Amino acid sequence: MSLFVIGDLHLSFGCNKPMNIFEGWHDFEARLEENWRGAVAQDDTVVLAGDTSWGMDFEEALPDFQFIQALPGKKILLKGNHDYWWTTKNKMDAFFAANGLDSLTILHNNCVLAQGMAVCGTRGWLFEKGEPQDKKVLAREAGRLERSLQAAQESGKEPVVFLHYPPLYGEEISAPIVDVLLRRGVKRVYYGHIHGQGCSWALNGESMGIRFRLISADHLRFCPELVPPLKATCEGKQMFQKQ
Repeated sequence: MSLFVIGDLHLSFGCNKPMNIFEGWHDFEARLEENWRGAVAQDDTVVLAGDTSWGMDFEEALPDFQFIQALPGKKILLKGNHDYWWTTKNKMDAFFAANGLDSLTILHNNCVLAQGMAVCGTRGWLFEKGEPQDKKVLAREAGRLERSLQAAQESGKEPVVFLHYPPLYGEEISAPIVDVLLRRGVKRVYYGHIHGQGCSWALNGESMGIRFRLISADHLRFCPELVPPLKATCEGKQMFQKQ
């Protein structure tokens, strides 16, 4: 049983939002399905790190959820900046249950235990530019991450953090998010949101004692990436950094 991660699937089976207009996204749904089935077993778990569906509401997103449901493994979903269908956890849980989406679980103000680890995280937010609204949203996201990591501490399992927005990018830093990561002793962070040429600026390595990894779908060539257990990451960083 293993834990995998991939972000930014940008599925649009229920709406007209094709991704094949972007370089490298041709026939990505078929490639994603083939790679997923080749890597993920039924008793594995996959974290979907935001921007899962372009659907504007549940009904538009339903075909995307059904596509994910049909793939092997359990799936843990967190919010991205384009997940417009996202609402309260209670409503999302009820919709999943009503539509037989029993392999889908929401990560929101909580942690989810999977494969011996505590899956923690939240969306994150843009880097602070002095706008009052941005400061408010960033503070709220840092609070959600704090609650998620608190739940992990109570579980006694190793916390692994998944974010949609990068907490570090180039010379920018999302200070409230990073402060929580450092204070809580987080050792591994996976994040998405970055695409195309922007991936060259993304941090894939260690900073401040934390190992960061970009896992947006196009960067991973539409193949879920293994999240190794803590022992494996301690024995060698090469496994963590392998693409």
